[in-house]
Amino acid sequence: MERRRRGGFLSALLLTALSGQVHAASVAELEGCSAIPGDAERLACYDRVSGRPQPEPAPVVPAEAKAAAQPALSAGAAQASADPDLLSALSRHWELDDEAKQGAFLFRPHRANYFLPLKVGSDPNSTPFRNTFIQPNLGLDSLEAELQLSFKIKGMEGMFGHDNLDLWFGYTITSFWQAYNDSISSPFRETNYEPEAILTYRTDYELGGFRARFINLGLVHQSNGRGEGLSRSWNRIYAQFGLERDNLALLIRPWYRIPEYDVDDNPDIEDYLGHGDLQVIYRKGRNAYSLLLRNNFKDTDNRGALKLNWSFPLYGRLKGYVQYFNGYGESLIDYNHSQQSFGIGVSLTEGM
Repeated sequence: MERRRRGGFLSALLLTALSGQVHAASVAELEGCSAIPGDAERLACYDRVSGRPQPEPAPVVPAEAKAAAQPALSAGAAQASADPDLLSALSRHWELDDEAKQGAFLFRPHRANYFLPLKVGSDPNSTPFRNTFIQPNLGLDSLEAELQLSFKIKGMEGMFGHDNLDLWFGYTITSFWQAYNDSISSPFRETNYEPEAILTYRTDYELGGFRARFINLGLVHQSNGRGEGLSRSWNRIYAQFGLERDNLALLIRPWYRIPEYDVDDNPDIEDYLGHGDLQVIYRKGRNAYSLLLRNNFKDTDNRGALKLNWSFPLYGRLKGYVQYFNGYGESLIDYNHSQQSFGIGVSLTEGM
């Protein structure tokens, strides 16, 4: 009996000693863990000392396998996602792709914004008065300056819950300035104001080798804000179709003039400006070329106009701008007056 008691006492004593050694070792290890500066490494050390089961390491997936598991993107979408500047000109101008969208209530270029300090006309319209017996000569110079400012704002994106339908508001002001004509105090001889509302419907289908990108439905007013024999104005509704192929864009815009029920300042304006226009735009590098055509499509008294523009890089965002015009309607006051003009200057933004 005495022998069993001794054996139990010795066993208890041995267990106590072993427990003390384990405790002492654990305290040393814990102190070692506390000295580790990294949070993740320090936490892993505590878990190891406490005997907590370690998580299985995540399997390493090769980069090739990750790329294969991701959904494939088209080359065009991948480029656009990486660099929005690679989007087409039509897409950037009307925000046709997701990468091009910038939201509502942001000022954006509409038509070209330019200043031509030197512009020469072949035949200035010095007698533009209508419905008067006396035609005073305004004494205009053939050399003048021209300024155009144009912007648009997206008023609503995704109208009526339709992702492809946006509402825009645009405004363009074009001024013709007799800047070098001291004999008549260098006046602005004509300024045209053009507010408009535009519904843009995004499309995506092939047509004759071109990609049809959008259809615009617009309501536009244009006037020169003058009275008596110099007043000019008209209102139109139009549809515009935008197509592109590589660096080439086509804009086809037929319109309908809303009849004037009161006094019509220019009842024959369609005989000179026609029923629509065609715009061709080509970009090569940082150069942009555009051609605007109008015609009344009449066998007799056929009238129309041609405008050529070229913009090229100068410095930073500033571009050189060259413009040539031939025909009727360079401005509203000249809608029934034909002339040629050539101007050179600078541009900040291209337009359509």
